Amino acid sequence: MSAVEQVFRECERARTEGVLIQKVSDSDKEFHFQNWVKDRLDACQLNYDDRGRNTYPDFRLVNFPEGYEVKGLSWPGRHADFDSNSQVPSGWHNGREIYYVFGRYPKDVKGMDSYPVTDLVICHGSFLNADSDYVHKNKSFLGFGSYGDILIRDRKMYVARTPFFLASELAGLSTLIVPDVLELESPDLVKVGEIERVEVEKVVSSYEFDLQTNELIRHFAPNPKAGQIHRFHAYRSRGFGDQKKVQLSDEAIRYANGIEFENG
Repeated sequence: MSAVEQVFRECERARTEGVLIQKVSDSDKEFHFQNWVKDRLDACQLNYDDRGRNTYPDFRLVNFPEGYEVKGLSWPGRHADFDSNSQVPSGWHNGREIYYVFGRYPKDVKGMDSYPVTDLVICHGSFLNADSDYVHKNKSFLGFGSYGDILIRDRKMYVARTPFFLASELAGLSTLIVPDVLELESPDLVKVGEIERVEVEKVVSSYEFDLQTNELIRHFAPNPKAGQIHRFHAYRSRGFGDQKKVQLSDEAIRYANGIEFENG
């Protein structure tokens, strides 16, 4: 059985049995859900490299060429997109397949020190972005300011759509979304949907920022893979919402042709 099947089934077990996310501190929410996922990996007896605040992905398996990036989302709250600091979402990184673990939990209430996992999605990174060739680099230059000695640092942050925006029928359930070529071995996982994402005709190739007008200008180039269809299958544990079919959401369809959106 593949590692991602083991991880998903253990996450589903823990969520349905009410294993709670434990608050780390009032000031640091980053590791709340990460620790919950870490416990799931430990329960599966999967070895992984020690994590750090600036490592990507959060968990890199030792005996499987897989990595897991964890994104916790409070609900109600922001759920349509998420910040990806200095790393574009991708399905492959340094020889590993990358899976994203999204978990939603109740919005922080004063006095609460533990939270249930409301719903959960584990998806292959290529479901969020099919390109794995782009290499992120931070750049900087001197010469800004009246004395010419101020450095401007171009540190990019990427904002990507979450599965909760891209697909329907995910609320209150646990769902696994993987490329259609991956054949799962567990008889307890039932296919509940097929999703297609189509590459756009043009992609952003470069951008520039005008320091006088504060305008950000994008430059486009033809996408050599325009029109290519990426197919994914959605799975759930048998008996846990397997009658609800997952498909591309109406919102995702409206943005499918590269329509702009503002990050709210």
